[in-house]
Formats: sequence, structure tokens, C-alpha cells
Amino acid sequence: MKVFGIAGWSGGGKTTLLAKLIPALVKRGVSVSTIKHAHHAFDIDKPGKDSHVHREAGAREVMISSAKRWALLHENRGETELSLDDMLAKLGPVDLVLVEGFKHHPHDKLEVHREGNGKPLLQPGDPHVRAIASDAPITEAPVPVFDLDAIDAIADFVLARTGLREQV
Repeated sequence: MKVFGIAGWSGGGKTTLLAKLIPALVKRGVSVSTIKHAHHAFDIDKPGKDSHVHREAGAREVMISSAKRWALLHENRGETELSLDDMLAKLGPVDLVLVEGFKHHPHDKLEVHREGNGKPLLQPGDPHVRAIASDAPITEAPVPVFDLDAIDAIADFVLARTGLREQV
């Protein structure tokens, strides 16, 4: 599986970009999975549901299954958070895994930058940022810069960078 990251500061538009990029890649015949890093406690289960009761009772893992989807919830229960490599090993095979977050991990990534966010670029300090998508012109970047809305160009870049397609 090829891995490519979408990184940037909170509020910069990473999820919005991914919501447009994923269908553009799928339309090109690429199978895509994603990993999203959360910096805080999160819960995808709801109190009162059987799976939540099982987990709260002490189950290490709870699998929920239906005809349309399945999910596996794993409680760390004091264990160290999984590394990105460990997470990748748990995914089923696809052509491309897009990683949202993990901005300090050494994998190729596209930086999402919004001028109004008031945050500095990651790129000058991260040699793994291979391109930037921004809502404002960035003239002195040593990597390609895309408009945030140039989804087809960004998709072409990701496919070329990961070796899934020849450079267009």
C-alpha cells in the first residue's frame, strides 16, 4: 500500500480537502483508505448502546457488525497509542492510504495552509512536505504549491508522487 499524508494546523481545512480528494482518486480507479489522528480523547460509540455497555464493562475489543459495515473498537486500557506503522498494518489492502494528521511523522505529505488561520507553514521545517495547498499565493516555497480548490491537480500530484500513476 502507498501512504501519503495530508498535514497542517487545526482549522486549516485538511478534512475538507480530503472530502474532495477521496472521490477524485476513487473516480480514477484508486482504492483509498484513510487514517485520521485525533489529539484528544474521542468516542465513536454511544452511551446506552450494547457495544458501549460491553466496552464500559471492560472488554478490550468490541466488534460491531451489520450487512452494510463493521467496526472494531479497541480500548488501549493504559497501553501506548499505536504508531502510524502499527495502524497501517491493521488496514485491509488498498492502493492508497491517506493519512490526516501525524504532521511530525516522516512520510510524504501535502501541507494544507490557510492564510486566515494565522499559523506558520510547516514546510520549512519538514523535509517530508512534498507540496502545499493554500488559499493564498506562496511564492518562495521550494515545493509545488496548489490552490486549495485545484483537486484534480492535487490528485494527479499524489498519484504521481506515490507511483500509482505516471506524471501527467
